[in-house]
Amino acid sequence: MADYSEVQTKFDEKMEKSVSVLKENINTVRAGRANPALLDKVVVQYYGTPTPLKGIANISVPDPRSLLISPFDPSSIHEIEKAINVANIGVNPANDGKVIRLQIPSLTEERRKELTKLVKKYGEDSKVAIRNERRDANEHLKKLEKDGELTEDDLKAEEKEVQKKTDDTIKKIDEIIEGKEKEILEV
Repeated sequence: MADYSEVQTKFDEKMEKSVSVLKENINTVRAGRANPALLDKVVVQYYGTPTPLKGIANISVPDPRSLLISPFDPSSIHEIEKAINVANIGVNPANDGKVIRLQIPSLTEERRKELTKLVKKYGEDSKVAIRNERRDANEHLKKLEKDGELTEDDLKAEEKEVQKKTDDTIKKIDEIIEGKEKEILEV
C-alpha cells in the first residue's frame, strides 16, 4: 500500500517545483523598479568559465530606480558589462572602473501591457505543467488499482486528493501572477 503514498509524494514535489520555477521566471521580469533578481539569468565569462553574476559580484539596490554591481575582482568589470549587454535585459550598464550602475527606466504603458502578457503566459505554462502532472499521477493510481494494490474506493479518494492539490496549486499560481501584474501596472 506504500506505492500510492509514493505517487502522492512525487506529485507534491512536482507541484512545488512548478511553483518555484514560475517564481524564478516572473522575478526576472522587470517591473519598473530595481530588483536584483533581474540579473539572475546573467552569466559572465569569468576566466573562460560561465559563471552566474551573483557568484562574482555583490548586487545592491541603492535606490528604487538603480542597481549597483560591485565585482569581487575589479578586473572582471568589462566581462560583467559585456554579459549584461548580451543578456538583453533592457538596461545599459555604466561603469566607473570599480562598480557598475544600472539605471532602471520607468516603463511605458505599452511595455507594461506586454510584460503583463508575458507574466500571464508564464502562469499558463505553469498551469499546463501542473495539469500534466495531475494526469500522470492519476494514471499511476489507476495502474495501481489495476494491479490490485489499490481498491476502487481508495482510488477515488486518492484521485480526489490529487484534484484538491491541483486546485490549491493553481490558486497559488493565480495569486502569484495577480501580485506580479499589480507590481508591473503600478506607476
